[in-house]
Amino acid sequence: MVRVLLTGFAPFDGAALNPSWEAARLAAAVPLDGFSLTAVELPCVFGDSIDELRKQVVRVDPDLVVAVGLAPGRAAVSVERVAVNVDDARIPDNAGNQPIDEPVVPGGPAAYFSTLPIKASVAAVRAAGIPAEVSPTAGNYVCNHVFYGLMHLLASERPGVRGGFVHVPWAPEQVPDGGQPTLAVPTVAEALRLIVATAATVDTDARFTAGAIH
Repeated sequence: MVRVLLTGFAPFDGAALNPSWEAARLAAAVPLDGFSLTAVELPCVFGDSIDELRKQVVRVDPDLVVAVGLAPGRAAVSVERVAVNVDDARIPDNAGNQPIDEPVVPGGPAAYFSTLPIKASVAAVRAAGIPAEVSPTAGNYVCNHVFYGLMHLLASERPGVRGGFVHVPWAPEQVPDGGQPTLAVPTVAEALRLIVATAATVDTDARFTAGAIH
């Protein structure tokens, strides 16, 4: 049995819901053969989010961790490639913190790569007809904070555990005017289950062009 920890975030910036948590919760609610799925909601707060993540990793003792967050404006499920050691918050978190150019982990490496098979995961999601992409950056807000904190925890204390981060679009009910891209929560949940299954079974990542020009 493969033990999997899925995390999503609490709503932030005045939103009524966060599709990252709704999708993670839904993904874990339906049994997946050969897997034990646990979903946990993290606070959208610098520091506290990593503290809670650590507690849940100790509690669940997972073989695989997939953290999930909201990326407003994105049109696809985005499997992140790199976490960087910097917090630079455009808006305050839910506790009013707004770090500027501060390290996630003082003295830690500049960056960590995801240990998920990111391209194979994207290919699996696309094969199911769900838009997906490789993303080169998780930003500098609480999502990247958790992504870096996760990879630092795994690298320093649990090197046998795979982990990474996935960004998801708005849910349709959050954009009633249709002014930004959205993706239904059940569709995102299906994508997360595909990513989990791929990460647990694929040792050598797929190889295809997925770079971005910004």
